[in-house]
Amino acid sequence: MNGPVFVAGVGMTKFAKPGAGARDYPEMVREAGTAALADAAIGYEQVEQVAAGYVFGESCSGQRAVMELGLTGVPVYNVNNNCASGSTALMLARQLVEGGLADVVLAVGFEKMQPGSLSAGSVDRASPTEPHIKAARNGHPETSVPITLELFGNAGIEHMQRYGSTAAHFAMVGEKNHRHSSKNPNAQFQDVYTLDEILASPAYHGPITKLQCSPTSDGAAAAVLMSEAAVARFGLADQAVEIVAQAMASDGIDSFDPSSAINAVGIEVSRAAAQQVYDASGIGPDNIQVIELHDCFSVNEILTYEALGLAPDGEGHLLVESGQTTYGGKWVVNPSGGLISKGHPLGATGLAQCAELSWHLRGAAGDRQVDGARYALQHNLGMGSACVVTLYRAPHV
Repeated sequence: MNGPVFVAGVGMTKFAKPGAGARDYPEMVREAGTAALADAAIGYEQVEQVAAGYVFGESCSGQRAVMELGLTGVPVYNVNNNCASGSTALMLARQLVEGGLADVVLAVGFEKMQPGSLSAGSVDRASPTEPHIKAARNGHPETSVPITLELFGNAGIEHMQRYGSTAAHFAMVGEKNHRHSSKNPNAQFQDVYTLDEILASPAYHGPITKLQCSPTSDGAAAAVLMSEAAVARFGLADQAVEIVAQAMASDGIDSFDPSSAINAVGIEVSRAAAQQVYDASGIGPDNIQVIELHDCFSVNEILTYEALGLAPDGEGHLLVESGQTTYGGKWVVNPSGGLISKGHPLGATGLAQCAELSWHLRGAAGDRQVDGARYALQHNLGMGSACVVTLYRAPHV
């Protein structure tokens, strides 16, 4: 075993709307990977293995992507865990270092998406989300909206019926995250909206309006992971962010409780991964200052407050109402703007979260810096299912 594992360098592209004229994924990985290597002050020839996360694309796209960084012949592992693909690549890279198989590993995540809403993939085989769809539709009529929007909309309806949350509470998440993204030069959107404007944007399903949804996006992000020995060898102790604990969980039986649309969209798998991290580290929510979580829709941010233990079940909406998840509150959640406003290129999201939190823990987040950030928590969810939760510690803490 190699002992502790550190994030020694990070980089990402600006996230952008897909479509005509958009850059291809090798170019995006060249930018993000080059930035991460430069941040760690190493060359690609120092990288011993690579983990690449993406959802849409051809087999061996990871190999094609990192050709832009060098042709050293090192192993490249392609991973696809839906929207958690980037954090799955990060976890694989950590395990390679922690297990003593390498001292320097590069994790990259990227996505080149089609414009418009996500559509189903193959139609001649079982869908990995079929059990989730069945559970989330119990007691709810089928709709014509995209399936993920339907599932999270149903979960929002259930939360309002059970716990008294309102459409305004979910809109507060959208208002907060768009406001946060205005200070993030890498965000796809940087416009600020009032709560009334969030509520008045086109209604989709349940409490969700257009300005409470993550967009399709193109982008890439990367992180260089190192052992403690490598951090010392390259003189990076002042910037190396430790991965204190990390866990991945997949669905258990509770995810398919036919009485709960909430369970079907990932609250139980998120809760399980978070608890494993808290148990392994001895560090809980009260010790954390900054969080990047998977707000694919505003509903999921409020549900995830509860899954991460920031609030009891049924009280997540009270956190955003009281300002506890923005600057001046107990935690700053999604200072990047989150998926809603920073953007959501599926394979890049988990590594972009890692980059954002690393910058905060290094005091390098610029105008959006969370003061006194010592511990940071990352939550990245892929329906189907995978949830990766990662706890980071600032250098010299």
